[in-house]
Amino acid sequence: MSGFTVRGWCPDAWRPMESGDGLLVRIKPRLGRVDRDQALALCRLAQTYGNGLIDLTRRANLQIRGVSEAGWPALVAELVAHGLADPDAAREARRNILIAPDWTAGDDSHRIACDLIARMGELPPLPGKVGFVIDAGHAPILNREPGDFRIERNMSGDLILRAEGRECGVSVPFGLEADRLIALAQWFSQSGAARMARHGASLPDWAEGTQHPAPARPAIAPGGAALGVPFGRIEAAHLSRAITSGFRITPWRVLLPEGPGPASLPGFITDPSSPLLRVDACPGAPACPQAEVETRDLARRLAPAVKGRLHVSGCAKLCARSAPADITLTGRNGRFDLTTGAGPPALTDLDPAAVFAHFGVA
Repeated sequence: MSGFTVRGWCPDAWRPMESGDGLLVRIKPRLGRVDRDQALALCRLAQTYGNGLIDLTRRANLQIRGVSEAGWPALVAELVAHGLADPDAAREARRNILIAPDWTAGDDSHRIACDLIARMGELPPLPGKVGFVIDAGHAPILNREPGDFRIERNMSGDLILRAEGRECGVSVPFGLEADRLIALAQWFSQSGAARMARHGASLPDWAEGTQHPAPARPAIAPGGAALGVPFGRIEAAHLSRAITSGFRITPWRVLLPEGPGPASLPGFITDPSSPLLRVDACPGAPACPQAEVETRDLARRLAPAVKGRLHVSGCAKLCARSAPADITLTGRNGRFDLTTGAGPPALTDLDPAAVFAHFGVA
């Protein structure tokens, strides 16, 4: 698969990324939802062209894993036919929009996201990881999720435009939200920055403000209709049996069915107190060629014994979680370094048996 050896970007349908189990093809469902027919098609495609595994990402995207280079063109054609990918590769690359998953048709989140999607052609070329956050519910719910250009509520309930990394934003007149998002993205592109949060340049006067975002709502957790997905990975066969309606994808490894769910839910988390919800773990070895250790079986065994947030990363890139965890295990040369909080490693060169022993896991 020599044609797909470059890494370091955010893949999409038109630009897959090679991983340890084949090509990884990322799907960006419009408005963070798929209807029932799309969901069933997605499961069929994952089993036909991939290894039957589907991932949920922090950007509320989906990923089909294990795709062969030979099968990839047919997969892309089917994704386009089912409305799961844009037929224009440039538009698909720009369409990095995270929307509050509990939007309703015609509300501000839905209205602004639709406006922005319709105007993707006006956006400049942007780095692959740069994206938009449309969080216009009655209070922010995506405040802990990464993004670069944000629309959210202020303390008075008005909509504001806020650049990532700035504590405050500026009020936006109704109907001009997409205009301001596009203008901020154009300014950002001309400034040559890679990510907004690390960009130290002064914003344009029209993008500077003193409006604080409103207090955030809690993220959506499993329970009721909401279905948790351990480590963000589900077998397509399990998902297809759970599909009775369309569903929304959240950035918290939780699916929101748009209709009544099935009676049996193998492979999902329905208990909001499950310790697996406190664990972030990258795919690890052998799924990722850069990982130096297996991660998810270890994380599953450790989860009940670790207090607070646990992050298990197969290498020093620390994928799967961007913020420090209470406990981080980082793979190195087939062993683990253990870090508490954001400090340097407290223990190094641990084999899996030593890790389990440290936490009292038999």
